[in-house]
Amino acid sequence: MHIDSYISDLLYRYDCVTIPGFGAFLTTRVSAKVHETTNSFYPPKKVLSFNEQVHHNDGLLCSYIADVEKIPYESAVKKLNKHVKAIKAYLVEGETITFENIGDLTLNEEGKMVFDPSYHINYLTDAFGLAQFVSQNVTREAYKQEVEAIEETVPLTITPEKRQARPYLKYAAIALIALGLGGYLGADYYVGQIEAQNQVAQETAHKQLEHKIQEATFVIDNPLPAVTLNAVKKQTGKYHIIAGAFRVEENSDKKVSELKALGYPARKIGQNRYGLHEVVYASYQDRLEALNALREVKNNHNTAAWLLVKTLD
Repeated sequence: MHIDSYISDLLYRYDCVTIPGFGAFLTTRVSAKVHETTNSFYPPKKVLSFNEQVHHNDGLLCSYIADVEKIPYESAVKKLNKHVKAIKAYLVEGETITFENIGDLTLNEEGKMVFDPSYHINYLTDAFGLAQFVSQNVTREAYKQEVEAIEETVPLTITPEKRQARPYLKYAAIALIALGLGGYLGADYYVGQIEAQNQVAQETAHKQLEHKIQEATFVIDNPLPAVTLNAVKKQTGKYHIIAGAFRVEENSDKKVSELKALGYPARKIGQNRYGLHEVVYASYQDRLEALNALREVKNNHNTAAWLLVKTLD
C-alpha cells in the first residue's frame, strides 16, 4: 500500500493529514529567510511535524485512498487499519519507518514516537520554482575606502595663478547661481499661486454643494409598508459531517427530519458515486471547526459519523 505517496499528495493541499489510530502529519508555514553568515537565501516553505495524539479518523485520507484505488470507503478504512497495525509492529521491534519524501519515524526509550522530517520537498505550492541560492558579498565599504585613499593621494587644488588667468569664470559662476536661484524662486512662487487657486476653487464648490443639499427636499406620497424578512443562513463549505447514506431517498428524508428535530442543521447533499443519498449533520468552511463538531457528534450522538471533504456544485 503506497500510503506515503497518498499522504504526500494531501500535504500539498492540507495542513493536517491524519492516519487513523496512528497519528497526524502537520505542516507549519515558515517565511523566507537569509543566513547572515553564509549569505544564503531560503524560500518560504512548509515545515513538517508529527503528533501521535491526533489520531481520530477525519475521513480525509480514507476518502482519498477510496477515490484513487476505486474501492468503497469501508474497504479503504479496513485496508488502512491493517497497514497501521503492521507499522506499529515494526516500530515495536525497533525498526525505522520511512515515509518517502516525508520523514522517518522511530520509537525512543520511553516508547514515544520521534519524527525526523525530510527536506527534499517543499510542500508550499506558493513557493513552486523557488530554490535556495547564495549571494556574493557586497563590497560597497571596500570601494569607499579606495576612493578615500585616492583623494588623499591626489588632492584637487586650484592655484591663485589659474584663478587670475581666467577671471570670466568667476562672473560666469555668479551668473549661473543667480539664474538658478531666480528660477527656483520663480517656480516656487508659481506653484504657490496654483495651490492657492485650487484651494479657493475647492472651498467654493464645497459651499455650493452644501447649499444645494440643504435646499433639497424629498417627499414620498405613497410610502411602501415595512417588510420584515427572516433570512435563513445557507450552509456552505467543503467540510461535511456525514450522518449516513441511503439507497432509498425517502429514508434520507426521514433522517434529515430526525436530525433537525434534535437541533442539527441537517440536509441532503446529493448522491455519491455509489448512488446513495448522503445526509449530513452540518457543513463547515473551516476545517478545525468541522473537526470539533465531528468530535462532539461522535461523543453525543453517532460514533460512526465521519468527515467528508468535498466541494459541492
